[in-house]
Amino acid sequence: MTRRLAWAQLEPAAYQAMVELDRFSATRLDPLLFELVKMRASYLNNCAFCLDMHVHDALKLGESTQRLVVVAAWQEAPHLFTEREQAALALTDAATRLGEHGVPDEVWARAAEQYEEKELIHLLMAIVTINAWNRIAVSTRAVVAPRG
Repeated sequence: MTRRLAWAQLEPAAYQAMVELDRFSATRLDPLLFELVKMRASYLNNCAFCLDMHVHDALKLGESTQRLVVVAAWQEAPHLFTEREQAALALTDAATRLGEHGVPDEVWARAAEQYEEKELIHLLMAIVTINAWNRIAVSTRAVVAPRG
């Protein structure tokens, strides 16, 4: 697969705007939760580039290989994730797959039980931002560089 557009080099201001959105949430959420949300959305959006990046970022933070693998099917292994993480992952799923009915009330209520209102804003911004990154990477065919 060939990259379609070197968007960040052609329009650095657009790239910087995305970086600033990312930085907003990164500085306000637990770093491991931030990476789990990014991985889950990237998995749902079939964004190999972002998935590769955030798996490696999470490993550097000390995340376990088991949780990195299982986040793709987190609902089948709830014992591996805290209640807060489960609520964040459920919100990530719903906000990423909006569909015609949006985020269900029960998903929002679950997140609202686990996070204060400002934390919900930070979480939602992280979800929105990784979805934007995914759409850019998939649309432009960002290439996953081989590792190792």
